[in-house]
Amino acid sequence: MGSSDSKLNFRKAVIQLTTKTQPVEATDDAFWDQFWADTSTTVQDVFALVPAAEIRAVREESPSNLATLCYKAVEKLVQGAESGCPTERDKQVILNCTRILSRILPYIFEDQDWRGFFWSTVPGAGRAGQTDELDDDDGARPLAESLLLAVADLLFCPDFTVHSHKRGPDSVESMQSIDSCEYIWEAGVGFAQSPPLNYIHDLNRAELLRLLLTCFSEAMYLPPSSDNSVLNPWVTFFCSTENRHALPLFTSLLNVVCAYDPVGYGIPYNHLLFSDYREQLVEQAVQILIVTLEHDGGASHRPPSPSSIEEQESTGPENLFVNYLSRIHREEDFDFVLKGLARLLTNPLAQTYLPNSTKKIQFHQELLVLFWKLCDFNKKFLFFVLKSSDVLDILAPILFYLNDARADQSRVGLMHIGVFILLLLSGERNFGVRLNKPYSVHVPMDIPVFTGTHADLLIVVFHKIITTGHQRLQPLFDCLLTIIVNVSPYLKSLSMVAANKLLHLLEAFSTSWFLFSASQNHHLVFFLLEAFNNIIQYQFDGNCNLVYAIIRKRNTFHQLANLPADSASIQKSLQRKRKSPDVISRTSSQETVSMEGSHPAVPAEPGTLKASLVATPGIDKLTEKSQVSEDGTMVSLPKKDSTKTLHADQSAVAAATSDTESNSGRDNEDVFYTEVEMETRCLSNSSSASLWAPTPDWALAWKCKLPLQTIMRLLQVLVPQVEKICIDKGLTDESEILKFLQHGTLVGLLPVPHPILIRKYQANAGTAMWFRTYMWGVVYLRNVDPPIWYDTDVRLFEIQRM
Repeated sequence: MGSSDSKLNFRKAVIQLTTKTQPVEATDDAFWDQFWADTSTTVQDVFALVPAAEIRAVREESPSNLATLCYKAVEKLVQGAESGCPTERDKQVILNCTRILSRILPYIFEDQDWRGFFWSTVPGAGRAGQTDELDDDDGARPLAESLLLAVADLLFCPDFTVHSHKRGPDSVESMQSIDSCEYIWEAGVGFAQSPPLNYIHDLNRAELLRLLLTCFSEAMYLPPSSDNSVLNPWVTFFCSTENRHALPLFTSLLNVVCAYDPVGYGIPYNHLLFSDYREQLVEQAVQILIVTLEHDGGASHRPPSPSSIEEQESTGPENLFVNYLSRIHREEDFDFVLKGLARLLTNPLAQTYLPNSTKKIQFHQELLVLFWKLCDFNKKFLFFVLKSSDVLDILAPILFYLNDARADQSRVGLMHIGVFILLLLSGERNFGVRLNKPYSVHVPMDIPVFTGTHADLLIVVFHKIITTGHQRLQPLFDCLLTIIVNVSPYLKSLSMVAANKLLHLLEAFSTSWFLFSASQNHHLVFFLLEAFNNIIQYQFDGNCNLVYAIIRKRNTFHQLANLPADSASIQKSLQRKRKSPDVISRTSSQETVSMEGSHPAVPAEPGTLKASLVATPGIDKLTEKSQVSEDGTMVSLPKKDSTKTLHADQSAVAAATSDTESNSGRDNEDVFYTEVEMETRCLSNSSSASLWAPTPDWALAWKCKLPLQTIMRLLQVLVPQVEKICIDKGLTDESEILKFLQHGTLVGLLPVPHPILIRKYQANAGTAMWFRTYMWGVVYLRNVDPPIWYDTDVRLFEIQRM
């Protein structure tokens, strides 16, 4: 009975608040205490008993009451942080205030006039029962700062969120003098002791972290902007030196995530018997980490200039979480983080003979963002990842997610983050080298069965994405092929399956109607030819499968070299396209049987919610070209100045830009469109797109640059030899021809090897904005119980129903 009574009393208090037209005095404790004094309102109760319409009504009609409610709730948190919540009732008051603030804050953020409220100081803040000393001390602090500091203190509160270290019953742990570095939540980076698990502490931490996440979510209520120096004031303050717990909290969050093992002791079905309170904490922790690790104004990516010291100062306070992340350097810490992330990313792939017998985590997207930030902010970590074949424990799950999500438009963000990570890794030589390790794990995936290396797995999955993914993945084709080009000089031996897939892509992309139907399509052919050239020039010896596939498909290369580019031929090709509008012929690929136990990739269920994303920059904005010199070091190549050519005559532009450099001007980094806007732009641009038409000059400008010399020389030398063997020995058997090719050599017969060109990922305003919208979209959609932001007026993205 007690719990329904308390809910009733709480509901009565809410109704009183919404119906009072007169301001209620802050000193009226009897009235305000009704909101947090009760002991049994869960966070779900608070969300049900405080409807959105009523919060908005109070905000519009009696703003002073909403202001006082927020102020009083923060005051309770500050008092709890000072006293250390000695009694159970104190702890309950803290939790209730935490829940109420988590409920109200989104409605403060959605109204522009209210957004500054928490950053103003409260007049006469000392009168509501505060002591004079406190008033002098914190009198001028904005409400937001008091709230954030109180939450930080409460996250290291003995017997509430951490284990007490009290020596005896009489000793007291003062909240002011506590050294929170001794109370880190989990062993791992920079901390050796693992405190005993306490599920109540985990639940209390998760409640406080949920409130923190809600505070940081003000970013959701601002539209996408190219001004990357606009800082989130909540994150900026929380991650500054003002927060004395910044280091232990960062370490606690990272260690809790990386030490988590969802399978536990490996007992089947154990997750159905025991609630896993740690999982909820881990989810909140990884979300707090990715949101706080947003760089302040991109300062770290600037080259140091003589005045860079002053510049750093002017960009605002340093983000300590980013600072700590970038300074992790011990091998054992890197090993702990990498093994933890790999274990969690691999968890949803685990196959067991008993259905649903192991727990599967749902927060792989947040883990991928965290992995991205680790590699981006800590180059030593990136080199550690690539130093051993451990990187393959990250690669395999990423390829699994990419393959699984390829038909589902609600997971287009997951496709992008996976591809971005692989693009970042592919810029390093070691990644290509590691891919030569045989692939033997065989997670059931909806791809053809093959025997080979991790490079084969990557190529087979990329082929599947390009040929059977949904239409919205087309902007990623450049990225996928850039990754293949980046690793190609290091691939020692491709399987026949992978070799055939690469040639099928070349066949599909080199049809005349595809080449002439958009101004950028020929780039895809350039990328594939570049990959073939790299393998022939640098890895000919082990790649007889690819050489054989090239010989078998030699017609494709001859047709490319002789592509007719006169007006009549171009028009004829485009008419052929209208009859068969499918981008890629899906039948001509020799589809083989998929792996046993795999499930086909399926579209999103109707009604699935998805968050819109801003468009990503083109590949030439995403990457910068580096040349590998003879000693293996990379030298950056200067970018061509494309701005001068942008307004010139179309054919001159095409001639002036390199084979794969965009000249469309669509990558203007200063404009951000949501997907919906992109589609309407595409529709309205179909009229302006029709202004672009393929011309003979345009076609000849890139056709004459097709890098076909190496392949033509190879065909010239090997085709007659292979044909002679077939005639002499009456051979129709592939294995004999492969044996001949395996022992053949082209030394001295090929053109001089070209320098290896690597396109390395480079950070820019466009990707920074994409990451912000993607990350907050994930956080929005994953927090459904309680639905913190549901039905509020978010501006950073749009929520769409599939």
